[in-house]
Amino acid sequence: MAQLLIVKTGNAFPEVIDAHGNFEALFQRQLETALPPGLTLQVFDAPRESPLPELSSLAGIVITGSHSMVSAAEPWSEALKPWLVEALERDIPMLGVCYGHQLMASAFGGVSDYHPAGRESGTRQVTLNEYAQGDPLLGELPQQFHAHLTHAQSVLRPPENTRILAGNKHDPYQALRYGPHQWSVQFHPEFTVPVMHAYLERQRSALREQGEDPQVLMDAVRPTPEATALLPRFVSLLG
Repeated sequence: MAQLLIVKTGNAFPEVIDAHGNFEALFQRQLETALPPGLTLQVFDAPRESPLPELSSLAGIVITGSHSMVSAAEPWSEALKPWLVEALERDIPMLGVCYGHQLMASAFGGVSDYHPAGRESGTRQVTLNEYAQGDPLLGELPQQFHAHLTHAQSVLRPPENTRILAGNKHDPYQALRYGPHQWSVQFHPEFTVPVMHAYLERQRSALREQGEDPQVLMDAVRPTPEATALLPRFVSLLG
């Protein structure tokens, strides 16, 4: 039976896990609603498990966010890079989110590191560009939509021959496409309003230090149905 694999790259904060589940659970809730017969959902905990799964059994790959940093080049993270390159060569559908976004870009020849303007957190607006028109994954979204974000690192330079699909004022590379069925996004389609609130609560001091008002960001959090729709849409593209 074919598998849709969630590559778990870290753990959420304890209070998030207790109230809402860990990173993989947030994805499972959204992906399971769209799973067709004959496709199972599996989780691979990349920092803790080995060896890497055989690609031949995978119908698709989703890579989660993490509190780790891609630039730290942790051994488990570096081991994923050639595996992802092979998956791209085999045209296995992939969707990377946050850390997964930065990891895919780095694996395919780009640069991911700390953003010079600091952290981006909260519910922010993302804008599609002309290359997103007709895109199988993002093409059905409105030109502007809201998405939940929390990241200190970003893709600073996309790989060559990568199509840039969306951006915003903080980060011009909010969504990238690397091949026929391979995408990554900086924002979190799996987050809910309570999860975003929990992350902002954790980041109050860091946000004040960079000149932002955490309460303003808390008050601006809103549902993001357009961004969340990307997860079942990705499942629908697995055939």
